[in-house]
Amino acid sequence: MNPLTAGLLGLLVGLLLAALVWSLVRPARRPADDPEGATPVGVVPEGATQVLSVLRSGAIVADRSAQVHVATGAALAFGLVRGNDLVNTRLRELVAEVLAHGQVTEDELEYVRGPLSSGRVLLAVRVAPFGDGLALILVDDRTQARRVEEVRRDFVVNVSHELKTPVGGLALLAEAIAGAADDPDAVSRFAGRMKVETERLTRLVAEIVDLSRLQAGDLLADMVVVDVGACAEEAVDQARVVAGARTVVAAPAGRPENLRIYGDHDLVTTAIRNLVTNAIAYSDDKTRVGVVTRRVDDLVEVSVSDQGRGISAQDQERIFERFYRVDPARSRRTGGTGLGLSIVKHIIAGHGGSVSVWSEEGQGSTFTLRFPAAVGETRAVGTPAPYQQGRPVQVFDPAHGDAPPPAPKADRPDRGKVTR
Repeated sequence: MNPLTAGLLGLLVGLLLAALVWSLVRPARRPADDPEGATPVGVVPEGATQVLSVLRSGAIVADRSAQVHVATGAALAFGLVRGNDLVNTRLRELVAEVLAHGQVTEDELEYVRGPLSSGRVLLAVRVAPFGDGLALILVDDRTQARRVEEVRRDFVVNVSHELKTPVGGLALLAEAIAGAADDPDAVSRFAGRMKVETERLTRLVAEIVDLSRLQAGDLLADMVVVDVGACAEEAVDQARVVAGARTVVAAPAGRPENLRIYGDHDLVTTAIRNLVTNAIAYSDDKTRVGVVTRRVDDLVEVSVSDQGRGISAQDQERIFERFYRVDPARSRRTGGTGLGLSIVKHIIAGHGGSVSVWSEEGQGSTFTLRFPAAVGETRAVGTPAPYQQGRPVQVFDPAHGDAPPPAPKADRPDRGKVTR
């Protein structure tokens, strides 16, 4: 093909493409007063529904009469739309304001979702003009964010209160020692009390740090093969120091075989020790605290039972909360921080297990920890656990009849039982 022919063909192709582009663009460039080129008032722009459907926020398109033209599934779930009507009064007002002034408006709505619901929902709302005579409403659920903020605020208040008590006690004791400089016996007595308050303060700070790290997942980064039986024996030995002669702590009798899990030895020991020391603190003198370890199907269980006064059903719902105490006066006498059971809950959750409590007033209490067993694990204790995408995985061998762990089984009547 000679250069002249090639040039003519290229020019022809260029003209055809130009004509095609012009035919596509021409309708969009019609004058504003051309009725055929304008979008009718109150009509959702073409393709808008598909765009709104991919938004994380709930989206509603409504007109000034509160008639809904488009509502995504997320928006419908909030209960703001009934049929084709916008039912929330404040949203109706926001739509009217935006369409009157043409400015984007933001607000927060707090309401009860549905006629049968008792919980309040907090929504962040943003309303903007959307074409002729329409308003776009974007809705985000902020309920959980507010709840987290309230928990954080309560935590700071509780920590401040808990720290103020031992610090104030230390200040008073220091003044007492200064005023009793000529009385060696008084100085010795006050110094002993200062030591108790210092130990309590140190323990409180350490548990706050541990709880924060557990919630962040920092303490469970590297799991290994752990023998729960050994953890239980170690925890009982440590708790006996606390019990002294006032309470009998029974060691696990005859450790069963194959109590291995994937986890952290120190954390599992801490969880069991917290349960045992808690049982001691709420038991009367000359009573017994029992610890039992067992294998149930593909679960490893540890139960700690006491002969104390028991826990009411109302208290059972809250005992795993931070700083919650069944008997505040007794807790202060025994040096409790109110964080022990909360730490247990987070340790067990980090191991993929559960903690439950059975208790009736006057009959004592039984706390049970359940861990997924390391099925078919034969490697030495302390060997790193197998990992998949940064998380420990269970090893099942169908050839040996292995199966995934079943749901936890209750070993006591359902009455008086709370699981976390």
